[in-house]
Amino acid sequence: MFQTTIQHEVGTNGVGLHTGVQSAVRLVPAPVDTGIVFRRVDLDYFPIEAHGQNVARVSYATSLMKKGVLLSTTEHLLAAIYSCGIDNVFVDINAIEVPILDGSAEPFMQLLDQAGMRRLRRKRRYLKVVKPVEVVEDGRRIGIYPAEEFRVRCYVDFPHPLVGQQVVEMLVNEESFRRVLSKARTFCFEADIEPLRAMGLIRGGSLENAIVLTKDGMLNGPLRYPDEFGRHKALDLIGDLALAGLPLLGKVEARKAGHSLHTQLVSRLLADPSSWEITTRAPSAWEHEARETTVPVTAAD
Repeated sequence: MFQTTIQHEVGTNGVGLHTGVQSAVRLVPAPVDTGIVFRRVDLDYFPIEAHGQNVARVSYATSLMKKGVLLSTTEHLLAAIYSCGIDNVFVDINAIEVPILDGSAEPFMQLLDQAGMRRLRRKRRYLKVVKPVEVVEDGRRIGIYPAEEFRVRCYVDFPHPLVGQQVVEMLVNEESFRRVLSKARTFCFEADIEPLRAMGLIRGGSLENAIVLTKDGMLNGPLRYPDEFGRHKALDLIGDLALAGLPLLGKVEARKAGHSLHTQLVSRLLADPSSWEITTRAPSAWEHEARETTVPVTAAD
């Protein structure tokens, strides 16, 4: 019902997945109506709001840019902050990229556990979807539809024996995110490693922070979940949707989507005020136990 921030400052450090640059991140309590704001402490605390208007490029990670100042690979940290119901926080960082840590959101969840939560004296505002908004591109699609709580349905399909078709569908809150998604790691294909490095990407990638798939298996294991790939895509989706700037009340359905479609959906949603309204009425489902639904793909999919 009320806005929140963290109780204590906490920090961590590590290497950036794409830049290979070491960076330190510190979460700092913030006042009401601040939102999630990154601050580049190496550039006089230059602020970059975690908002759709600041999306820069989204090829293999979601990057934000404001007045030429860039910040990369924000999605895992944003997914953790958003799912934990933290409305206001400063994310102080001393480099261009958020550290990848183990490739999942779990280290950030542990950081937030250390930080604790503090309730603020102002009601939380929600962005409630009142009419569908969709993006379709080259056989991939994503849409957000009216609902009384925040739900996601994420479908992936990769021609690999360990992946194939996977669907994750769930009501999203802290409990469900922690139980279903937070430990799911990012992944790549061994055949793509050298082409990506030639593009200046994944310079900090290793078997310690990503699942690497070979032609018919994997270099490092075991998997944390049988459908870890679909779960990680759902994690990325939630992190990108945090760029709406407020907690969402709506159901998101993503089919073979990625960062580009995720952020296009956020931009299209925010650009059409007739598709949403701001409310302070909390979703009734928030008080109920979250349900996990990881379901097989049917012909209708």
